[in-house]
Amino acid sequence: SSSGSSWCSLCFGQAMTFHFSCENVPLLFSGLTINSPGEMAGAFVAVFFLAMFYEGLKIARECLLRKSQVSIRYNSMPVPGPNGTILMETHKTVGQQMLSFPHLLQTVLHIIQVVVSYFLMLIFMTYNGYLCIAVAAGAGTGYFFFSWKKAVVVDITEHCH
Repeated sequence: SSSGSSWCSLCFGQAMTFHFSCENVPLLFSGLTINSPGEMAGAFVAVFFLAMFYEGLKIARECLLRKSQVSIRYNSMPVPGPNGTILMETHKTVGQQMLSFPHLLQTVLHIIQVVVSYFLMLIFMTYNGYLCIAVAAGAGTGYFFFSWKKAVVVDITEHCH
C-alpha cells in the first residue's frame, strides 16, 4: 500500500544499500549534512582521522594499563617435590586499585572509546560508500601505525602444570 511505503520513507529516510552520493548525506547530527563533493572530501578526511584515532586510543589504553599495573608481587611458596624435597614455586600477583587515578583515567578513555566506536558504526550505517571506505581505511591505517608497537610479552617463568 502507498501509506506503508510513505511510513517507511519517514522512518528510514535514506537508502539501505551502498551508494556513492555526495548530496543530502546526513552525518551523525541533523544539522550536519553533506551536499557537495568538497564537503564529502572534508568528511572523508575527518572520518578517516576519527577511525585512526579510535585505533590509536585502543593501543594507548593497553599501554597505560600495562604501565599502571605496577603493584606486582612475587610470592614464593613451598611445594612438595620428588623424594621428599621441597621446591619453591613463584606466583606473580598483579593488582590495581579501583579508586586510583590510573583506573579513573582508564574509565574516561573507555567512555571516549565506546562513543567513538558507535559514531564510526553510525557513519558506516549511512551506507555511503565514500564514508564506509574512510572508516575502513582509517581503521587500517591506524592499526598499521599504532599496533606495531604492541609487543607480545612471553613470561619465561610461566609453566604448565
